[in-house]
Amino acid sequence: MPDKEIKIQEIQFANAILLPEIVKMLNEGHTVTLRLKGFSMRPFLEDGRDKALLTKPTNPKVGDPVLAEIAPKHFVLHRIISIKGDDVTLRGDGNLGTENCKLKDVQGAVIGFYRKGRETLDRTDGRKWRVYSWLWTRLYPIRRYLLAFYRRIWIPVFGTI
Repeated sequence: MPDKEIKIQEIQFANAILLPEIVKMLNEGHTVTLRLKGFSMRPFLEDGRDKALLTKPTNPKVGDPVLAEIAPKHFVLHRIISIKGDDVTLRGDGNLGTENCKLKDVQGAVIGFYRKGRETLDRTDGRKWRVYSWLWTRLYPIRRYLLAFYRRIWIPVFGTI
């Protein structure tokens, strides 16, 4: 058989269409790799560049990055910052504000991230992620200034991390 060049085509769908289907797959026991859209997890996860490996959540904890439905067909991939009873508060690493949902609305747990086009997974239970998470969450009081510096100076000069 002659060698044929395989052409890969990427198709984009609106989150309101795609993410409910991904949730169905997670509930069936599949893992799903999702290309990230948006800037809420900056500075370490970038729009269109990075991917998250998701699975069905089993026991979400504070600090975990999760896929949550905060309104009908409106999903976010953010970090859990508090759980009080059935109420969950989320914040993206690049956000100053929070979103809220119920524990039942946490639809996916992130196993890890594929960053910067790499094929190796940065696992969320690995040392690298835990150190980054510990440091970044404690910088919350000055995060506004760090993110402003990153957007206004770092990206124009050096590009994304």
